[in-house]
Amino acid sequence: MANAKSSRPTMVDVANLSGVSYQTVSRVINNHPYVSRETRQRVQDAIDELGYRPSKAATKLASKSSKIIATVLYGSWLSGLAEIALNVELAAKTSGFDVILINITEPHRQLVEALENVQAWAVDGLILIVPVQSLPVQEIQKICQYTPFVFVDAHQAPDTPSVVIDEAYGTRQLVEHLIEQGHTQMGEISGPLDWFNAQVRHQTCIQTFADHQLAPPVPCEANWTVSGGYRAAKKLLADHASLTAIIAANDSMALGAMRALHEAGLSVPQDVSVVGFDDMPEAAYFTPPLTTVRRNLIQLGMTGFEHLMKRMDDLEAPMQQQAILPRIVFRDSTQPV
Repeated sequence: MANAKSSRPTMVDVANLSGVSYQTVSRVINNHPYVSRETRQRVQDAIDELGYRPSKAATKLASKSSKIIATVLYGSWLSGLAEIALNVELAAKTSGFDVILINITEPHRQLVEALENVQAWAVDGLILIVPVQSLPVQEIQKICQYTPFVFVDAHQAPDTPSVVIDEAYGTRQLVEHLIEQGHTQMGEISGPLDWFNAQVRHQTCIQTFADHQLAPPVPCEANWTVSGGYRAAKKLLADHASLTAIIAANDSMALGAMRALHEAGLSVPQDVSVVGFDDMPEAAYFTPPLTTVRRNLIQLGMTGFEHLMKRMDDLEAPMQQQAILPRIVFRDSTQPV
């Protein structure tokens, strides 16, 4: 996977370098009057330094452009995915595009119906936030015909137009943190394994243990929810009472696991260390605050839209996957054995 920073500079890069918001960069590029001279110059300096070139799709006014994109979202009941869709919409509106949001709850038949509807609406492009096993990419291409599309938060093949968080990198950092603290007997609460993120986190967890010549963690599959994490942790404790750490594939399940540990008379982290993934806003306020992996969902949504604009500029451009590195956030839910 290519790192997002290794490709053509984006408005996110300009915003980061100039120390302003994504929206301010857009105002400067579109000559909006309500930007101070100092800010305008700072943004222009960043554009010059990075060699940023505004997307044709963001600025063209040709009548053949509808200035509308569609977003197909599976998993709107999960706050993280809903937030990604919102960030795509914010990025699109900043560039003058309207967004049609299509929620689906079944990733095969309903996805086909959604794609066929999109063709009838003649949108300029399509964002697919479908992080589960669904239609083959070739079938999606056949339905979409000449409508450019980009997957966001869906780990397809590296030659697929997509933007993802590097889940493997984040998982490895988390597991190696626990191994460095001396933990060798661990339980793993995975997400549902028909989800791409759950697969990557689970496989990376096993591989990291193997790389350190350790037996794999005891696995238990759950469903991303607090209650699912609670039930999985109770099962792990019943079958393997000697565990010193639990790796939960998201923060909600980590919270459920912490509740199960408390009911079993075990303290976190004195008896069992717990880690999560996502860094949801509440994670810093768990008791104790949770060590986790932070995924920048603002950058993910905005980079996804910019990747789509590149596809809208040039349908013949090579398809590629962009990966954004997450980072581990150390808090008080872990300690050495």
